[in-house]
This record gives sequence, structure tokens and C-alpha cells, in this order.
Amino acid sequence: MSINIIDKRPLHLFDGYGVEMEYMIVDQTTLDLAPASDRILTEANGQIVNEVLKGAMAWSNELVLHVIEVKTNGPVSDLHGLGAEFQRQITDIETRLDSMNLRLMPGAIHPWMDPFTEVKLWPHEYNPIYEAYNRIFVCRGHGWANLQSTHLNLPFHGDDEFEKLHAALRLILPLIPAMAASSPIADGEIKPLLDYRMEMYRTNSLKIPSITGLIIPEQVFSHDDYQTKIFDTMYHDIAPFDPDRILQDEWLNSRGAMSRWDRGAIEVRVMDIQEHPGADIAILEWIVNLAKHLVSGGFCSLDEQKSWHERDLYDLLLGTMKNGGQALINNPEYIRMFGIKKKKMTAGQLCMYIFEELQTEYTFSSESADALQLIFDEGPLGRRILNAFPEPINQKQLYAVYEQLCDCLRDGKLFVP
Repeated sequence: MSINIIDKRPLHLFDGYGVEMEYMIVDQTTLDLAPASDRILTEANGQIVNEVLKGAMAWSNELVLHVIEVKTNGPVSDLHGLGAEFQRQITDIETRLDSMNLRLMPGAIHPWMDPFTEVKLWPHEYNPIYEAYNRIFVCRGHGWANLQSTHLNLPFHGDDEFEKLHAALRLILPLIPAMAASSPIADGEIKPLLDYRMEMYRTNSLKIPSITGLIIPEQVFSHDDYQTKIFDTMYHDIAPFDPDRILQDEWLNSRGAMSRWDRGAIEVRVMDIQEHPGADIAILEWIVNLAKHLVSGGFCSLDEQKSWHERDLYDLLLGTMKNGGQALINNPEYIRMFGIKKKKMTAGQLCMYIFEELQTEYTFSSESADALQLIFDEGPLGRRILNAFPEPINQKQLYAVYEQLCDCLRDGKLFVP
């Protein structure tokens, strides 16, 4: 299936989808980090660049030298078939890395890297931006140097479309870790959260809290309100640390759904990277179809969607970050929003119910349906990673499980412990 990049502008709701996936580069033998993204981009392009175009796809760097990002080269018309195209890009990169005795590793956090001593920032194009971040926040630690994710960009045009899309995505964000958490291990040990990446992401900008907020965006549903309540506040708060105004742009916003008015899209950033692209696309299909349903007035009205305060949704998010699909949702109002008359249920049960309801009106590829069923049966990737270990875990066992994950990425297979 060919991937079609959409050239027309403006894009309206669900006209197109931009997808970005971040992967770690590691040594083939040890699985230790390898700061080599500039080498692979140079090898593919003939000179050092920040981005290499590959037809409908592209490869690029993200802040640190051990990460390479694979993404669509603009919005694509359909998610179906996109997993296979991402897999072809993975195969191309793996072939090039093989000659360097390197390979790619999936998962949102490297399980044993030392983020304070092993990190090397991208030293080439766009370095002034990265250096500004490093000067203000010190880009060491897991919150900056060790968090790989999948980003979904959804378009909107004008305030009316933004209002509907933003309202829907705010409600979906707390459920995403129940499906996608893949970072239960860091520093060589099991962490108390199944989605440790999001915990690090949540706290990496505490020096200037308005940059991240509560991950769940505030109740703002127009451009003017967003500018006043979010952008202007961020720019004011960072100004004393950023006298040259290097970082005072829309991309400074680090909420879990970033509104990019410069490109007419909302970027969802709460999703941990999975074991291979097909699994990521499966979860994205679930997110997109649920967003479509909410935008169309399914499950609940727009006014009800807009009524949710970010603090209440944030509390739900903290639960799924900690326990994934096993998180108990004991907010009957949130559950009732989806047409369920229960006082409490697990996040995994709610996600499965939503999937079953969506299947009556929306299309899921067979590959995505299989991947989602594994998640509902066995838990998100983070839970399956933990289930692969005896206790207590040791370095040899860590290596064996993450080598298997690397093989899943190379071969395009789901991880089953």
C-alpha cells in the first residue's frame, strides 16, 4: 500500500495524520547506548544534516546523539498501511547500522543507561536551541536524555475545529498509558510506574512549571484564549532565563497535547514507543477513531467534554502512568461519559469497551486489531516486559529481554513474554 502525502492546505479535521517515532541506537554486542545518529544521517545523505528525506518518510535527530526519529514527511491520508512503511524504514536503518556494529532498540526508556554521564547532545544544526535548553534545564537525567515516544499530529482549521478536537483529546490523554506504557525499568531496576517516561517528562521542566502544566491542557478552546493563558504565560516565565528569545516559540509548550497554531495541528505526546511500528499504529488507530467519535458527538456532548477540569483528568492520568491498564478508575462521571453505568472499572476494561464500541462504526486494520487484542489480554508493553522477568531481576536477564525487544523491532513482531 502506497503512502500519500497530502499537499492541499488548509487541512481540516482528520484530513491527514503526521506520525513520528523515536528509537535508541545501541551497540549490537552490549546494547549500551551509541551516540551515532549523526553518523547514520551522514551515511544516508553524504553530509551531516539534521534531516534526511526518504520519499513519503524522513529520518531526523532529536536533541541527543543516541536517538533517531523516523516520521512521515508531512501529513498522510490514512493510517492503514503506515506501519509497514515505518517497518521498511527500520529495515533500511538497521542495514546501515549493521556495518557499524549497531542496532535500534525500542521502548520508551533505556533500561540501564546513566543519563547523567552517557549523554551527548546533537552538536550540529539547531544546536543553539538545544544548548539553550541545556543551559536552562541541564539536559541530563531521564527526563531529557532518555525518553522515546510516538507523536501523533492531528490537523484543525479555525477555532470551531480546534474547540472540538482539543476537547476530545483532553479526555483521551489519561487513557493512553493504559494502552501504551512501555517504560517500567530504568537505572537497571523496576520503577514504581509502568510509564516511567511520562513521570520523567512530567517533571523535567519544574523550573518553569507553565511549560508543561499538568500534562492535560487547560480548558482553552480558542486561539485567543490559548495565546493568553498558555503561550503568553510560558514566554513571560522563561524570559529571565532566555534573554535572546531562542526558546520563545510554540514548540516550547510541553503539554501532552501541544497545540501548534503555526502548522494547524495538535500534537499528542503521551504515547510511549512500542516494540515495532505496527503496534504503535494500532494504538494510534484507537486514539484517532475515539477522537473522531467524540468530535462527532458520540458518547457525550461537546459541552460535557469541555466541562472537565484538567486537574480531574490529571488525576486519572497519574493512575494509568503508575499501573497501566490495571489502574482503577473510580470516577463514575468519567465512566458514565462513555455510556457505562458503573461506579468503577479498570482503565484496561474501559479501553477494551471503547474498542468494541468503535468497531461498529470505524475501521481497524486486521493487524491493528490483533495488536490491540494482545494489549487487552496481556497488558501494555510495559506490563509484558515485567512479566518476562523472574524476581529479582539482574543484568543478564535485562539484556536477554531487551535483546528480544530489539529483535521484535527488527522483525516487526509483537512482544509476547
